[in-house]
This record gives sequence, C-alpha cells and structure tokens, in this order.
Amino acid sequence: MKAKLFEAIKIGNVTFRNRVIMAPMCMYSAKEDGKVTDWHVTHYASRAVGGVGGVMLEATAVTPDGRISAGDLGIWSDSQIEGLRRIAEQVQAAGAKAGVQLAHAGRKSTTARPPVAPSPIAFDDSYGSPAELSIEDIKKIQQQFIDAALRVEQAGYDFIELHGAHGYLINTFLSPLSNERNDQYGGSLENRMRFLLEIIEDIQAKSDISLWVRISAADHAPGGMTATDYIPLAEALLERGIDLLDCSSGAVVANAVPEVYPGYQVPYAAELKQATGIKTGAVGLITTATMAEEIIRSQRADVVLLARELLRQPYWVHHAAAELHDEVLLPKQYERAPIR
Repeated sequence: MKAKLFEAIKIGNVTFRNRVIMAPMCMYSAKEDGKVTDWHVTHYASRAVGGVGGVMLEATAVTPDGRISAGDLGIWSDSQIEGLRRIAEQVQAAGAKAGVQLAHAGRKSTTARPPVAPSPIAFDDSYGSPAELSIEDIKKIQQQFIDAALRVEQAGYDFIELHGAHGYLINTFLSPLSNERNDQYGGSLENRMRFLLEIIEDIQAKSDISLWVRISAADHAPGGMTATDYIPLAEALLERGIDLLDCSSGAVVANAVPEVYPGYQVPYAAELKQATGIKTGAVGLITTATMAEEIIRSQRADVVLLARELLRQPYWVHHAAAELHDEVLLPKQYERAPIR
C-alpha cells in the first residue's frame, strides 16, 4: 500500500510534492538589519534537498520593533527582498515549495521599547509593560503586514503564513486573556478577529499568493480560547479563501503549559478540520513516519509540520519512506546511496 504521506497535495493554487512541511523555527542568525546570511540559504535549501514538500521560513518580522529577537529575519524593507529571494530559488530548485511566516512579536518583542499590544498587559515580569495600541497604530501595523506580504511575493515565494499563535501580536488580539479593549478590536470574538481578518482582506485585495494562518488553538488557561472557540474564526478564514489552518497551541499567557506527549496538538487540527472543512496542518512532537502517516490517512489533518525533527534529521522524508516501505525520488546526486 502506497503511503498517503507522500502523495502530492494541492493547497490553494500551490501543489506540494508530499504532505511534509518544514515548520517555522527561529534561528537567531540574521544580521542586525534582518537580512539573510549564507547560513540561512544552506539551512533551508538542505531541507528541500532532504525531500520535504514545503519549506517555511522562520518568523520573519514585518517591522524592526516587531522582532522576537535581534537575530530574526525581516521583511520590512525592500533591501531585504534579494536575500530572501536567494532562499526561495534554492528551495524551489530542490523541488520544494517556499513559504514565509510573517510575524509581529507584539508584547513578546525583545527589540521594542516599549513593546506594543492590544491591551497594556505584560506577558510576564521578564518583558516590559506593553503600550496599548491606538487605532492609528493598529492601522500602521496592518499596513506593515500588507507591505511585507507584497515583498514576499516579489521575492518569489509560493505561500505566506500569518503568525497568529504563541502569544505574539495577532494571537493577543484573538485571546480574551490578553485583549481587554472595548472598541471595535476587542470584546466579542467577532471584534477580536477583526485585526487579523482586515490584514487578510487587504492582502487579498492586492495579491493572489496562497495564504495560511497559524493559531494557538488552545490557551491552556481558565477563561482562554479552546479549539471549539476557534471554530468561528476557522469558518471566517475558510470564507475568505485561507488555504490552510496551522494548528498549534499555548504561549499566550505565562505558565500555562499543556501536558506534552507525541502528537499532543494533533486533536486541534482534527477538530477544526472536521467542524469546518478547512484544510489543517498538524504539529506537536510528530517524529515518526508511522505517526505522520496515521495523521494523514485518518484525515485528522492534511499536512504534518515537522520542526525539531528536521533539525535532527534533514533527510527525514527519505528515512520515513524506507520505514513505510515506500519510495520517494532522491536527488540525482544521491541516487547511488538509497536509504533502505
């Protein structure tokens, strides 16, 4: 029986050669100006050579004061396009699709003085108290996301993921634990979704690039969001033509830690996919080929996103094919060393 994991899949207008996607992981290796280095090109291209269907770059900041760390990649300036294009070209030449995760760290930024958030609530004592965003500030940041998306498209990428998880800016608008506004961007879930949905609509008005969204599908804290609470957002994303919902969880509030075990976040992808029909990506300690195949074959998610396992094993896909008694094409340079 052929493995479902290695079947091609069309997500939006992009066809991926298999269902394994490299998840975004902060590398802390950019220049101070947010520009790509040779190391980034080698790092990402090697995973494409390793056989994944898609490579998604780390959280790439839409503004200098929205970085998680000073070593984050940036896309706030036209001068950063060329470096990012180098990565896309190498990834695509190796047969994978290239994506960028667009991000603003919000109250968890270490480069902003002060950081900003929908409400002046600090993440914890190690971060500064954030300034509450005015409506004018909100519009400015939304425009930064739009400008960044157009630069990503100009750099030749196949898809974009908007980072709405892990306690960063979009996530803090979505969660009632971090959003206590009483204007059109706070209060009801409809209002809390507005910041993200307006960004999506404005990008789509200017570009047809495939859009994904990552969410923290559970806050793991009393009064916070659950996967069921996210169903209306998933429905709104589907209505707007979002191509995939990447389902992670947590990190919007400090010390809210779920029980961690292999596949512990997969149920979020399964619930939102079943409830709405939106394509989902599953994450969360997915390490073995058998586990990944089960997730896809049981239709709990449409793709699996691997993170640390691809740091340990850049050629995971080839080893997974051997484990599942299937075959994937090796780069011609490696054909004399098949993995069995």
